[in-house]
Amino acid sequence: MSVRISVIIPCYNQGQFLHDAISGIADSNVKDVEIIVINDGSTEAQTLAVLEHLQAPGLQIIHQNNKGLASARNAGLALAKGEFVLPLDADNKIRPAYFREGLAIMDGNPDVAVVYGMAEYFDGRSGPWNPGDFNLQKLMISNYIDACALIRKSVLDKVGWYDENMKFMGWEDWDRWLAISFAGYRFHYLNMVCFDYRVTSGSMIKDLYGKYEKPNHLENYVHSKYQHQMGHHWIMNYFTTRFKKNPLLFMVKLIIASWFPSYYQQLLRKNKIRNGI
Repeated sequence: MSVRISVIIPCYNQGQFLHDAISGIADSNVKDVEIIVINDGSTEAQTLAVLEHLQAPGLQIIHQNNKGLASARNAGLALAKGEFVLPLDADNKIRPAYFREGLAIMDGNPDVAVVYGMAEYFDGRSGPWNPGDFNLQKLMISNYIDACALIRKSVLDKVGWYDENMKFMGWEDWDRWLAISFAGYRFHYLNMVCFDYRVTSGSMIKDLYGKYEKPNHLENYVHSKYQHQMGHHWIMNYFTTRFKKNPLLFMVKLIIASWFPSYYQQLLRKNKIRNGI
């Protein structure tokens, strides 16, 4: 049987969530799926016990020394037989319709490299996460697409796998989305909840944005890789130039746009103000 989707699940001391993650894949009722769990040097007894007894159709468990998220995903990619890959964090859960809807988009649109969608927060936080339609300008400012996306593996093979040279973990996805975008491939947004995103006290999203050292370092690192395509200094230069030209008008427009968006749009339609700040 040919494999269509390879689900790659790095795991570092998160064994208590693995059954949930794998049961979500089984609930999708897509048969030609393989599951590759990479034990990234877990030391916790519960996780090791779960990994020893974990069973599921199409499941492989790979053990390696602790090398980080990018290395673990790349280890999975090296074994993946699927036409498409989906990186899944060990503490998240796939919704049943995600694979079916994602494959339909991929099969009907060979120029689409990435299919992504909404998420629903749970555990330490509730509510939806709606990233919205793809926009390259928005992506160049900051990442808004989670790793839990269906990716055409041939595209990853061309643009390169996950960067193992990042000093801190957390922005491996943004780096790959930028590489795929700049290579000219398309992204497709599914306007539906595709997975459940668990937020715990140890979640990477909390760790990454708790202090400035990590995001500042990672941002500078990513910008240096794509220095000819992007850079926050261009945005800062634009805003400081506009501000110096007329500080009062700049602040007034910012206030109107932030707190009175309908009035701001009305002024734009009447050409009373210039579009943008």
